[in-house]
Amino acid sequence: METVSMSRRFNTDPNTLQALITDVEPFMYGAGFDRVDRTGSVLELENSVGLATITLELELVDEPDAVLAYEHREGIFDQMTTRYELDTYGNHTELTATTAFELEMALVGMILDATVIKRQRRKELAAQFDYLAEKI
Repeated sequence: METVSMSRRFNTDPNTLQALITDVEPFMYGAGFDRVDRTGSVLELENSVGLATITLELELVDEPDAVLAYEHREGIFDQMTTRYELDTYGNHTELTATTAFELEMALVGMILDATVIKRQRRKELAAQFDYLAEKI
């Protein structure tokens, strides 16, 4: 299983950050996705990565200690989970996002590999963190 993790401290309280993160559609657009559709607990995301267009179907799940968590249901991964966790440090709140994934073997080496996915995911997480910083 491959992992990508990123953390950033924000000058705000955890409730403000949680409200922005759990407003899921704008938060996902903040990552730079081309399309975000939500029906209940199911998210459908579409994004262009290089020459490929990737469509993912995700399920929002309840995870202890996570302000937001989702799992892969359909797309390029055998498995994929992402968790967003908040920790308070004085008057700052630290957000940590962690994605763990395993690619479908048929795609590895053909179109995408773990290095490309990690690079893209870091870019998406950084964009989400920038989105949050602008909204605070």
